[in-house]
Amino acid sequence: MGRPALACLGVGLVALLLSLINQFSAAELTPPLVRASVLASLLAVGFLLVATLWTRAVPKAPERVALEGPQGLELDDSLPEPLKLELAWGSQLLLTATPGATVLLLWRQRTLLRRGLLGSGAVLVGPIGQRALTTGKAISMVNLALYPGRDEFAALPAGLPALVVQPIGSEGLLLLGGWSPRCFSRSDELWLEGWARKLRTTLEELPDVGGPSGSLQPDSPQQGAGSAGTAPATPAN
Repeated sequence: MGRPALACLGVGLVALLLSLINQFSAAELTPPLVRASVLASLLAVGFLLVATLWTRAVPKAPERVALEGPQGLELDDSLPEPLKLELAWGSQLLLTATPGATVLLLWRQRTLLRRGLLGSGAVLVGPIGQRALTTGKAISMVNLALYPGRDEFAALPAGLPALVVQPIGSEGLLLLGGWSPRCFSRSDELWLEGWARKLRTTLEELPDVGGPSGSLQPDSPQQGAGSAGTAPATPAN
C-alpha cells in the first residue's frame, strides 16, 4: 500500500474513532447529534473504501525472480550477415525495452538465436507451440509454473516465470521470457508481434541448410559472455 492510500486509511480511521468518542461522551443523544454522527461515520467509511480501492487500482508489482544461467548472445553461424545484424539489434532492443530476460528464435526446426539468459538443449515444438503456429496468434503465459505443457520449453532457463510464444508465419516461433510473473504489457506483446512480422519475409528467403538444430555459435567471445544490456556488436562469421 502506497503512502497516499495509507494517509487516506489513517484519516478514515481517525475520523471514525472521533465520531464514536463524540457520540459516547455526549450527555444526551439528541437528534442533531445522531444525524451528525451518522454523517461523520459515512465520511470515515468513505475514506476507508477509497484507501482499499486505491490499493487494488495500483497493485504491488511482482518481484523479479533470481534466475540462474550465463548471459550472452548466440547466432546460427550459417546466417547471412544482414540477418545477423537484424537479430542482434532486435533482440537487444527487446531485452532493454521490455522486462524480457531471454529471447529465442526457432525457424524450421533450427534454433537461429539465443540472447540474454542462455538455456541449453534443443527446442521441441509441443502442443503450446503448435497451437500458436496453427492459430497464428501469440500465446502469453503470465505464470509459466501453472501451465502443464511447459516442459516443451526446457531449452529456456530453468524457473522462467513468464513466457510469450509469438508465431512467425507457420514455420517459426519467437520466444520471449520474462523476469517475473505477469511482467509483459500489451505494448510489449505488440512490439514482439511487429518484429516477428518484420523478420518473416527475410526468414522465408533462407535456404534450408544445416540440421534441425542448426549450427549455433557465440557471436564473439565478448558477446557470448556479456550481458543482454550491452549494445550489440557486429556479429562475426
